[in-house]
Amino acid sequence: MASAGHRAFSFKVVVLGEGCVGKTSVILRYCENKFYSKHITTLQASFFTKKLNISGNRVTLSIWDTAGQERFHALGPIYYRESNGAILLYDITDEDSFQKVKLWVKELRRILGNDVCLCIVGNKTDLDKDRNVSAEEAERYAEAVGAQHHQTSAKLNTGINELFLSLCKRMMDAALVEERSRIDSSPVSGHAHRSLQIVDAEPEETTTTAAHCCSSG
Repeated sequence: MASAGHRAFSFKVVVLGEGCVGKTSVILRYCENKFYSKHITTLQASFFTKKLNISGNRVTLSIWDTAGQERFHALGPIYYRESNGAILLYDITDEDSFQKVKLWVKELRRILGNDVCLCIVGNKTDLDKDRNVSAEEAERYAEAVGAQHHQTSAKLNTGINELFLSLCKRMMDAALVEERSRIDSSPVSGHAHRSLQIVDAEPEETTTTAAHCCSSG
């Protein structure tokens, strides 16, 4: 990423996927380094905040954990509107959960366009012996739709930090490209980028916090 001095970035990330694929588990592992063996049901949505330092730049992530149950799907646009990034989770042992990811991709592209940074994530790699979705198939699909593919295990805490770091760097790159484009174009614009904030900032120590709102089980 091109250096432009120390900055402060603020991004909204939405996590989507069918019920029981591990959305909440992945977020809790990343934000709080916790894992619960019992399934956690999310009702409507939960909100988490994580602050970190990447190469001297301050990054604040607002991470939205959405409900996977069918009856909540109609609420999806309310939660992923204005997102800078999206993590689309599937269970590597559940082929149907991978097929549903394809529907989410179409929906996000329709609502948010091509600017949103997408990550397609195969979770539960600790159950690799029961795998029903090959990594090669998922990688081919991700490449075809302009997304990155990752594999994670919330239980074993593998691949999760790498997932979020990669997504953060992509969103930072996209933000700087947009900023340069704004400078080079007409100063009059009627569009604001998805609640994005970029300001000059002094570097700070890495911090991690998590906050919750809405209803979760």
